[in-house]
Amino acid sequence: MREIYRKRVETLLESLPYIRMFRGTTMVIKYGGAAMSSADLKDEFATDIALLRYVGIRPIIVHGGGNEVSKYMRRLDLPVRFVDGLRVTDLPTMEVAKMVLVGKVNKEIVALINSKGAAAVGLCGDDGGLLRAKPLLKRGQDGTLLDLGLVGEVTHVNTALLDLLEADYVPVVASVGTGDAGESYNINADTVAGELAAALKAEKVIFLTDVSGLHGDLDDESTVLSECTVADVSDLMDSGKVSKGMIPKLEAVITSLRAGVGAAHIIDGRIAHSVLLEIMTDDAGLGTKVVLDKTPEVG
Repeated sequence: MREIYRKRVETLLESLPYIRMFRGTTMVIKYGGAAMSSADLKDEFATDIALLRYVGIRPIIVHGGGNEVSKYMRRLDLPVRFVDGLRVTDLPTMEVAKMVLVGKVNKEIVALINSKGAAAVGLCGDDGGLLRAKPLLKRGQDGTLLDLGLVGEVTHVNTALLDLLEADYVPVVASVGTGDAGESYNINADTVAGELAAALKAEKVIFLTDVSGLHGDLDDESTVLSECTVADVSDLMDSGKVSKGMIPKLEAVITSLRAGVGAAHIIDGRIAHSVLLEIMTDDAGLGTKVVLDKTPEVG
């Protein structure tokens, strides 16, 4: 019994320097994948967020919900189409996406965090002009411009709104933006997380994924990179050694770090309490940490 107590105390003591280091900082967390589909992982994620808030860290949650959107579209007999990993979004698709992401998924996350005792509030791009957007212009492999419909990219983040809310609430942001004429845009959630972190100069941006981290060799699980730089990430992308689904995350990593974010983390959301383990312990085996440059050694 004493051994159990000793281990518990050691765990608490291990977290102390991290609480001291990160208290008062902002961290943007992109929530998705298995962590959003398993009931146990959902509950553990909400507990992690509540604990971060209690120790003085200011988490901002960004979420997608593509699987839920596709499920409801099939129920309504609407076509589900993707081009280069991006959902082709016509007006009916945008209406369903907004209904599901803002009206269902967002509110479920908010309710779960609230149930853990941390006050959360749900937002999307419409709220206070949080995310202004314009159509995403993207070219296919043959160089032709892709017709993606109402797929957007972020042009402006209303950081004043987030600063106001962060004092008392955990903002939970759905990846829907709004255009100059009030039209809605479907935006990749990884991209939104990167843009929010960049605009806020966050301490960290964290991406929960369904993989063990960034790999030096896509086909070899043993090649997980525990830490790398933006230059390393760019080289991997140029080499074609990353999956298509990882590209938006890596682009968001580069965007945020070049804008002044302290570090980006790509972690395995299939592991219980992965957010706390990554932030509050010495464990370096949960994924990949990306920094802007290697810190030169002194002496």
